[in-house]
Amino acid sequence: MNSRTHFRLVVLYVLFGAMVLVLMGRLWTMQVLDGAHYRQIAAENRTRDIVVPAVRGMILDGTGRPLVRNRTALVVSVDRTSLSRQKDKGKGVLARLAATLGTSTAELEKRIRLCSPTVKRPCWPGSPFQPIPVDDKVDPKRALQIMERQEEYPGVSAAVQPVREYPEPEGASAVQALGYLQPITQEELDKRKGLKVTGYSGVDLIGRDGLEATYDGDLRGVPGFRKVLVDSQGRVTGTAAEKAPIAGGNLVTSIDAKVQEAAEKALENGIKNARSQGHKADSAAAVVMDVQTGRIVALASHPTYNPSVWTGGISEDEYEGLLGKKKGEPLISRATQGQFAPASTFKVATLTGALADGYDLHATYSCPGSYMVGSRAFRNFEGQGHGSMNLHRALVVSCDTIFYKFAYEAWLRDGGMKPKKNPSDPIVKMIRQWGFGSRTGIDVPGETTGRIPDRKWKRDYWNATKAADCKAAKEGYPDLERKDPSRAAYVKQIAAENCVEGFQWRAGDAANLSIGQGDMLVTPLQLTRAYAAVANGGKLVVPRIAQAVVRPDGSVARRIETPQPQRLPVDAKVLKYIRDSLADVTKSGTARGAFAGFDLGKLHVAGKTGTAEVYGKDDTSWFASYAPAKKPRFAVVAMFSQGGTGASTAAPAVREIWEAMYGLGKKNKKPALKDGKLPETLPRLGGGTAGLTGRGGSGATS
Repeated sequence: MNSRTHFRLVVLYVLFGAMVLVLMGRLWTMQVLDGAHYRQIAAENRTRDIVVPAVRGMILDGTGRPLVRNRTALVVSVDRTSLSRQKDKGKGVLARLAATLGTSTAELEKRIRLCSPTVKRPCWPGSPFQPIPVDDKVDPKRALQIMERQEEYPGVSAAVQPVREYPEPEGASAVQALGYLQPITQEELDKRKGLKVTGYSGVDLIGRDGLEATYDGDLRGVPGFRKVLVDSQGRVTGTAAEKAPIAGGNLVTSIDAKVQEAAEKALENGIKNARSQGHKADSAAAVVMDVQTGRIVALASHPTYNPSVWTGGISEDEYEGLLGKKKGEPLISRATQGQFAPASTFKVATLTGALADGYDLHATYSCPGSYMVGSRAFRNFEGQGHGSMNLHRALVVSCDTIFYKFAYEAWLRDGGMKPKKNPSDPIVKMIRQWGFGSRTGIDVPGETTGRIPDRKWKRDYWNATKAADCKAAKEGYPDLERKDPSRAAYVKQIAAENCVEGFQWRAGDAANLSIGQGDMLVTPLQLTRAYAAVANGGKLVVPRIAQAVVRPDGSVARRIETPQPQRLPVDAKVLKYIRDSLADVTKSGTARGAFAGFDLGKLHVAGKTGTAEVYGKDDTSWFASYAPAKKPRFAVVAMFSQGGTGASTAAPAVREIWEAMYGLGKKNKKPALKDGKLPETLPRLGGGTAGLTGRGGSGATS
């Protein structure tokens, strides 16, 4: 062996020895230093973590009747991520699954595709990394086949899970108040770090509207987990550890299912009644409120829809039907989100503004058939005059011209078309004190503010619309000119005036506002709260639907109190004067026809009609009320868009609700409310008892 060969062998031995040392060092590191870490990984390769969903709590009416509950269902879900890792991208699995479920592969593919602006429903609006439910009504035999033959259905799971159900007790729906559930999105998951998801369960379905959204955290509960042992094929062989879920709390509301059903039925009957008189009657709302506490007893909106449409996936046609104008946008709650001119129901607030401006409560005023506001005559309702009268009579017969006088003279004192630097606007300021133009604070999302037009609003609106008005003033309305030349010329003239001085707060604006017309908008809930304030002596309550969260065992997790009410800056004597006036409306005023034959001796209903003119549409019908007149307990308000006069549509609907609440009328049914009161304790649930005491044109109108 020469020296070169010897050298090569030495180098080879050295390299081999170094490699052995490195290998031994690496083995020592893995077994000693990192041994615990790798033992954990090895153990995890033999186990799977399963999130066990908590049962979502029910939503109950004030007597314990379930408005929303759960039913047990076998749910089949598909994991998109698992399918994407398969050689054929899961096509074979979907084909076998479709045959097992008795559907088509195309239908399954639609259900598991992700929603986007270009993808129509059915699709999956939730996170792409969670199992997607494809069937919640699967036959048990088919579900068992999927569970027992997992090797044929990789990425598919079947499990018993709770599904939301809407039993409609006493026929009550209250769907807009209850809200609905939808899958959690990836964006929401990213915000909620640490939130575990399971697929079709209460863990990753979250409230999107109504009480489901506001009290989602209370209803959801706390999910548990189960760590299971699996073999090489992924089959479960045992359980390593588990923690039971904590069920969500049950939400007890102040809604009474019988009163809710009566309100919904009254809206339905009112719509039919208005249409029989030739009106379009496209939507309606009704609110029943405890005047002392602000508790909501009923919150109804028309048109409505079946909430079960959300369960198990929703089609594109169904989804568009909820949002589209063709079916009346039933997803919108007209009670809290609808905005309408309140007409003469608004005069209770206008009157207090006029009194704050210095007018005498006990004076006599003239009520002519029309009143000159600047150079324009503003008519009384139907042009009828009533002679001289006091303000009591002005409310009873709904005299518009007296209120035009108040508003016009206040406008002149503020400088008219050349307003003072700081105009007093006494009527507008008082209107805002009644809560109009602001949210009431009710415990459901999406409430609108309404609109109180004033000088600032007029200028802001002008800035936003000036360009369009100036264009119309120059070019006119070609399409309208071909159909109605005279109307086109009039509209073009209005556009020209708005282009130049549309920011001006005119005398007509002030006059229309005084009778709840023009650009004035309120929600039915706002008006109900205002009449509750009249009834209770000046407390501007904050509406609440939820009363308490109760655990499954019946114990109270937390009470949901109504916030402290504000006080109206109106003298108690003035409010009593208004109450005395409203008490006569159903006896000798504008609602006497609607309440003919009603036993006012048993239940004296006080209220006010309203008929709001809307350009290009039928009148909006209103009736706002409370009862009993001497010791008010509840306020009831109904509104019908394009429903005709307040006396012909809304007042009869409100009468129907009162009859159902107190068991009056020809049908002589049992009263919805025992002794005309709400329950003073929470309903008995599970094994516990929860006590709750101390519940606590001219814009002519009529």
